[in-house]
Amino acid sequence: MLTCKQFLSELTDFLDEKIGTDIRAKLEHHLSECPNCWVVCDTTKKTLKFYRGMKSCSVPEDVHSRLMAAMERKMASKGESETDAT
Repeated sequence: MLTCKQFLSELTDFLDEKIGTDIRAKLEHHLSECPNCWVVCDTTKKTLKFYRGMKSCSVPEDVHSRLMAAMERKMASKGESETDAT
């Protein structure tokens, strides 16, 4: 019997239909018995369907630059906090 953690680790491949029939059967069995994982799976399916149907658009360059700078600051501060912990 699969745990919820195991189910969630396979969710992407399950939804993309990139898994074998044996593991698919186990995942489907887990879904039939676990309402929490069923909700996560169903919501993820609906979200993917919604976004796949959307027209792609580009991000303005100034927004992209600010986003990348913010991510770099976040990663730098995360690296510092990990160093402080050791």
